Amino acid sequence: MAKTFRLMIASATALAAAGSAPAALAESRAPADPAARSAAYAAIARLPAFEGVWQPDWAAVTRLRAAEGQAPLTPAARRELEAFHAAKEQGENLQTEGANCRPVGMPGVMRYPYPIEFIYSPGKVNIVIETHSQLRQIFTDGRALPEDPDLLFNGSSVGRWDGDTLVVETVGFSPLISLIEGLHPTEQTRMRERIRLAGPGQLAVETTITDPALFSEPFTTAMTYRLEPEWDLREYICQENNRDAADAEGRPSMDLGFDSLGLD
Repeated sequence: MAKTFRLMIASATALAAAGSAPAALAESRAPADPAARSAAYAAIARLPAFEGVWQPDWAAVTRLRAAEGQAPLTPAARRELEAFHAAKEQGENLQTEGANCRPVGMPGVMRYPYPIEFIYSPGKVNIVIETHSQLRQIFTDGRALPEDPDLLFNGSSVGRWDGDTLVVETVGFSPLISLIEGLHPTEQTRMRERIRLAGPGQLAVETTITDPALFSEPFTTAMTYRLEPEWDLREYICQENNRDAADAEGRPSMDLGFDSLGLD
C-alpha cells in the first residue's frame, strides 16, 4: 500500500508540472505512429483464437475440488487448514468473505460459475470476469514481473507465447484471499498458468501454484471452458440485494445484507 501511495504522489506531482501530461501518458501505452499501431493490431489477428466469451465446465470444477482435497501441503499449511475446519465445526467460518461480496482473488476468480471473456490489445491479454465485474490484465510486452509487487487480489501477471499456448506468471497476492478455502498465500506464492485451445470451442487452463511455505511440491489443477459465441457479459453488482451476508465469524447475518441499507 505504501508503494502505491508513493506512486500516486509521484504521478500527481508530474501531472501538475506537465500540464498536458495526461495525453502523453495515454499515448505511451500504445504505439503513437499510425503505421506502428496498424502493425500492432495486425499482430493481434495472428494470435490464437482465445477472444470470446467462455463458460466454465462444471465437471472440471468437481474434479478440481477433489484435487484440492489431495493438495501436497507442508505440515504448517496442513495445521492451518485443520484449524480452519475445526472452527467451522464449532459454528465459525461457515461462510467466507465472499458472502459479503469480497472477490475471492486468484485462482478462484477463474473458477466462478459465471462466464469470462478474453479481449486482446497491443502487448496485453485482458480477461474480463462477469462475477464482480473484474478485469485481469496479462502483459505480453516483454516486461519482467515486479520485484516488489503490490499485494493484489488477482496478483500482477506477465505472459509470453509458447507456440499456441499463453504462459502466464503471477506474483503478489493479497493475504485476504484463499488459495484453497482456509489457506492464504504468502509472499513466496507464485502461479503459472498455461492457457491453450483444447479443441473446437474448448479452452484449457492449467494452473500450478508453488510456495515452499505451503506446498511440499508444485500443486497443479486444470479447468476447461466452452465457447459461447452468442453470449454477452452482464453487469454484476454483488452488493445489490445481498441476502447471504456473514458476520465476523462467518455466520449468516441479514444485518450485513440488503436490509441494512434501509431499502424496501
